[in-house]
Amino acid sequence: MTKPSLPELLHAAVTAVGGTERPGQVTMTEAVAGAIDDNSHLLVQAGTGTGKSLGYLVPALAHGERVVVATATLALQRQLVERDLPRTVEALHPLLRRRPEFAMLKGRSNYLCLHRLHEGVPQEEDDGLFDQFEAAAPTSKLGQDLLRMRDWAGETETGDRDDLTPGVSDRAWGQVSVSSRECLGASKCAYGAECFAEAARERAKLADVVVTNHALLAIDAIEGAPVLPQHEVLIVDEAHELVSRVTGVATGELSPGQVNRAVRRAAKLVNEKAADALQTAAESFERIMELALPGRLVEIPEDLGYALMALRDAARNVISAIGSTRDKSVQDEDAVRKQALAAVESVHGVAERIANGSEYDVVWFERHDRYGASLRVAPLSVSGLLREKLFSERSVVLTSATLKLGGDFNGVGASLGLSPEGTEGEDVPVWKGLDVGSPFDYPKQGILYVARQLATPGREGSRGDMMDELSELVEAAGGRTLGLFSSMRAAKAAAEELRGRLGMPILLQGEETLGELIKNFAADPKTCLFGTLSLWQGVDVPGPSCQLVVMDRIPFPRPDDPLMSARQKAVEEAGGNGFMAVAATHAALLMAQGAGRLVRASGDRGVVAVLDPRLANARYGSYLRASLPDFWYTTDRNQVRRSLSAINAAAEAEGK
Repeated sequence: MTKPSLPELLHAAVTAVGGTERPGQVTMTEAVAGAIDDNSHLLVQAGTGTGKSLGYLVPALAHGERVVVATATLALQRQLVERDLPRTVEALHPLLRRRPEFAMLKGRSNYLCLHRLHEGVPQEEDDGLFDQFEAAAPTSKLGQDLLRMRDWAGETETGDRDDLTPGVSDRAWGQVSVSSRECLGASKCAYGAECFAEAARERAKLADVVVTNHALLAIDAIEGAPVLPQHEVLIVDEAHELVSRVTGVATGELSPGQVNRAVRRAAKLVNEKAADALQTAAESFERIMELALPGRLVEIPEDLGYALMALRDAARNVISAIGSTRDKSVQDEDAVRKQALAAVESVHGVAERIANGSEYDVVWFERHDRYGASLRVAPLSVSGLLREKLFSERSVVLTSATLKLGGDFNGVGASLGLSPEGTEGEDVPVWKGLDVGSPFDYPKQGILYVARQLATPGREGSRGDMMDELSELVEAAGGRTLGLFSSMRAAKAAAEELRGRLGMPILLQGEETLGELIKNFAADPKTCLFGTLSLWQGVDVPGPSCQLVVMDRIPFPRPDDPLMSARQKAVEEAGGNGFMAVAATHAALLMAQGAGRLVRASGDRGVVAVLDPRLANARYGSYLRASLPDFWYTTDRNQVRRSLSAINAAAEAEGK
């Protein structure tokens, strides 16, 4: 029998999900298949509506070797495992003569731990083991959640936190889950044979397609101990998020609370001398942190350096000394020891990393209203790590609706450790950038309006002219507005102001869960939704409920952001343009994501309004505009009001 062609396979898959092939999807499928066959790398920008998940799943399944698909959001993981993969596998089965297996794999702490559920949580206090079900009053929210999870444990097949609906707080989940460091290991655990995390790993070992998240991909790359099964092809969807997720995994933190927990957990397990030394080091560290002011530490102050070395040395001694428990009343000794070791090892690792003072790390103090001060350390860049760990062993396809910034892929490529496209040389990963476009007619469906007449936004202070402009735009649109703000303070101020002026429902991020807010926003066209970062990327509301997307200002990183400013300075010291490489790239990605909220379907019409004149007037404005969808562009405020009124009137005439 002849091998089925790629167009045949794509046609079968698209038909199965009730769609039709699109030119961009066909181009993407062929390019992904080519990269897999050549063992090369591909960056694909595929606009909203292209059908990009089938654009990579079809060639991946046809290839026949194991493929890992890593995504940033839970929504896309669910879509792949619950909708796209089952339908695609069934559709391709008659043609491929095989039924590829697929599985989801996440980090251990995402799965319910049966040992912790049944045996309780090792406690720092004198009561040995703590039964969380007894201690949490059944009438409290925590108590109700714990009882619900105990019932759920008997029903669930996966133990995956994301399958528990409604969800529970981090605090409640922390009572029934463990990190990989705290895990006893399947061979030592009484519940090892039934372990949900182990079962997920076993399923992944047998699967042809493993769906995971960026964080687990980063752990797999950074920690050296493989978490993911061997694979020949890696597909990274939502790839614009990868650098920030990898940075997050590679960031360490030390806080007095965390250190004190480690001290309490270790106290019963080591000799008095080792325990006292760790306690003394913790107290010195806490005294310094009480005086810590937020900001970057270009050099480690002498007193902090001594405190970190004392913590490092005391923690190392405790790790060596942890043996049998001194206190014979301690039950479930293995779990107690493992939890204490995990806590002390974490303190030791971060203290040693900061005390060693690598030129490739950025260190800063952070102060939180609720949790107090913490000391943080993050890599100056993850590009070298990604280049070495991601691109050396396998073919990698990275895809997103926003990878091409300012007209090319080199900005995103550089952040991933790739040399400019077309560069050749030994140990230089070969890659190609491809923009397959979008099925939408952006110039006819959307307008990009820049409020050129407004004052340039300052760092602080109210923007009266911006509020007037925003109010008039929302009124002309008849509601139907998604407001994307650069800070929570700005979003709150705008919501309060417009609630007073317009008398239409304005939802504000934080006043309800994100899912509930988006549902309510989509349900009523007169309603507006205002918020910050997660709304720039997480909203998919096609139709008349979202016909105006407003950005209050260009979302540059804050000038006092320690990591971003350090990265900018490093580029400048190497002779590059730090502002364009870091700040402008960051803003371009966010703006492209934000503008992408407007047109989600072929019938959508509307306006993206940027209330920051720098997008029209500044030299970098053209770079940022080139990163956005190709909307019709204007700075004429009267024209845009007329257009919004007409779009609103058309929607009302259709009864929407």
